[in-house]
Amino acid sequence: MTEKSLTENKYWAVVPSAGVGQRMGAAVPKQYLEINNQAVIEYTLDCLLTHSEIDGLVMAMHPDDHCWAEITVSAEKPLSIVNGGEERCHSVLNALSYLLQHVDANDWVLVHDAARPCLTHEDIDQLIDQASKDIGGILAVPVNDTMKMADMEHHISATVDRDRLWRALTPQMFRLGKLHEALTQALAQNALVTDEASAMELAGYKPLLVKGRTDNIKITCPEDLLLAEFYLQQLKR
Repeated sequence: MTEKSLTENKYWAVVPSAGVGQRMGAAVPKQYLEINNQAVIEYTLDCLLTHSEIDGLVMAMHPDDHCWAEITVSAEKPLSIVNGGEERCHSVLNALSYLLQHVDANDWVLVHDAARPCLTHEDIDQLIDQASKDIGGILAVPVNDTMKMADMEHHISATVDRDRLWRALTPQMFRLGKLHEALTQALAQNALVTDEASAMELAGYKPLLVKGRTDNIKITCPEDLLLAEFYLQQLKR
């Protein structure tokens, strides 16, 4: 990618990091668990902050976070901290509101999960190149498994056609102003959306699906740490 001129829109990363990771059953939030003596969040931030197109990063953190002080981030780009909210969508909105006070509403934001440490620069390139020509978009992968729909008693009620199903990943990239407006409207409707694309969909947009790597996994369960460790050993960012 070429160097940006002063008239070009910029790209900002937003990382919601206020979750406590209850499913992990760990003593610290999952983003602070270690892989090869390095915290998950350090891998995540390093990938984002060392990408040539990312101009800076805003992280939404739990007000009572006591682990961040132990984290080492070596980057020459701006890294700002805002308070996180009760749900992921609240944290993202807080970060977007902060950005709107400092940068252009037409700039792009890439929202990425704190606990996805296996992101690559190549996937960020693909997202920026493709989604910037559209309303915005998300990294995703087509579903390969047979998909089942369950009833309330966990019995199979139907087999779902997987041909058009994709798993949503992050980053998810949209114009700052449009995403802020979409999230604000979603929350006003009491829709606690679990990703940014859902808010954009509620606002009437059709975000682009950009095929990403299947190893861009989210640390959710204890076994994910071993898988992420393996993937990180193979990656060359």
